[in-house]
Amino acid sequence: MTSASFSSTLTLPASVCDQAAQHLEQAAKRTVDGAGIPLKAFRAAADSDYTFPVAVVEQAAACLLVLATETAQTVRPSALRATISVALSLRDAAQAVRRPALTTRFW
Repeated sequence: MTSASFSSTLTLPASVCDQAAQHLEQAAKRTVDGAGIPLKAFRAAADSDYTFPVAVVEQAAACLLVLATETAQTVRPSALRATISVALSLRDAAQAVRRPALTTRFW
């Protein structure tokens, strides 16, 4: 199976995009490596159809997990859960696109 069989973009719900943009702004302020590109993409999403390259979504998820790790000892547990929840939502969406579709045929 080649990577060409996978979609290179995915569309996310507006609420997830808004939350991701908020958390990515925090990541950028804390100078988390790589947060700039997904932050720009998620900020611009309000003007588009919330469709992103899968690689940008994966990068955003990774940045948010780094942010969660770096702030785990200094933020409220609810804030930490919110960051992790958005990161995992992004990661799961990207993995769902990369995962090959299951067939209904039996072996």
